[in-house]
Amino acid sequence: MANHDVSPLLGRVADSVSQAIAHAYPELSGADPLVRRSDHADFQSNAALALAKRARTKPVELAQALTSAVADDAGIERVDVSGPGFLNITVPDRLIWEQVAARLADPRLGVGTPAAGQRVVIDYSAPNIAKEMHVGHLRTTIIGDSLARVLGFLGAEVIRQNHLGDWGTQFGMLIQYLDEHPDAAWHQDELQAGTSAVSALDELYRAARAAFDADPEFAERSRKRVVALQSGDPDTVARWKEIVAESEKAFREIYDRLGVLLTPEDSVGESFYNPMLADVVAELTDAGIAVEDDGALVIFSEEVTGPAHSAGVNWTVTAWRRGDPEPGSHRTALG
Repeated sequence: MANHDVSPLLGRVADSVSQAIAHAYPELSGADPLVRRSDHADFQSNAALALAKRARTKPVELAQALTSAVADDAGIERVDVSGPGFLNITVPDRLIWEQVAARLADPRLGVGTPAAGQRVVIDYSAPNIAKEMHVGHLRTTIIGDSLARVLGFLGAEVIRQNHLGDWGTQFGMLIQYLDEHPDAAWHQDELQAGTSAVSALDELYRAARAAFDADPEFAERSRKRVVALQSGDPDTVARWKEIVAESEKAFREIYDRLGVLLTPEDSVGESFYNPMLADVVAELTDAGIAVEDDGALVIFSEEVTGPAHSAGVNWTVTAWRRGDPEPGSHRTALG
């Protein structure tokens, strides 16, 4: 179906003022007509105030000169000069209703595709695996989905991304705790109605964290489990995949209830980057950017404000302990 003529009224009025400027003052042809919506009429033009100096006349005199030229346009009902030289412009009701009818008859309500050819990446809520979503995730999900819908309707190629927090020391801690507490219920089919897997996993993680802080032996076993996960130990990876799958299932129920456009294919976890980290560390080390400090590889910065180094340099660090199978086993800020 062909689009109807639903060009914005503001644009049509601006064209009328532009033609009036060119007619009354040819030397000002092409000047911005400065048309906007008005509280005193349908539209207002401030062009006379902006152009008076160039025209070597008073703003009110320039406005009066433009009035008759604008009023000759069949699409203009009335033009009045207000204040020091504002043009208050009223269009016929007929014109407004014609445009309303044209928009209603148009499959896109007269909205074009100005974003066609653009590629836009929208970052959604990015929840953490094994943790419940909170109001902050709701906000970013709704804002992200609104932007995706609007930009997609305007013709843009929208790439939706949901970056899941599925990697790190906390998973070694949680997996070790689950192995040592085999009776703990956390799979969705083991839980009572109204309780989600992420809620159960969140509680178990809190228990694991408490054990980690209180029991040095459990803490050491958890650290070894992190190394096992990052080195690809089959049993550890299998348990980690279970946790991820149960969490994603719970997230999907929330996204479906909200009716957002996110699909499982739009989600990628931090674990995606794990195989790439060793090469990154090697490159940074070879370039002298990453250096060893207190048994860890760190990156110092003199530009970013942070904890003061003993030499007086402000710095931030990402550390990789020597002997870890992959970088990222220990991320810390040393100071």
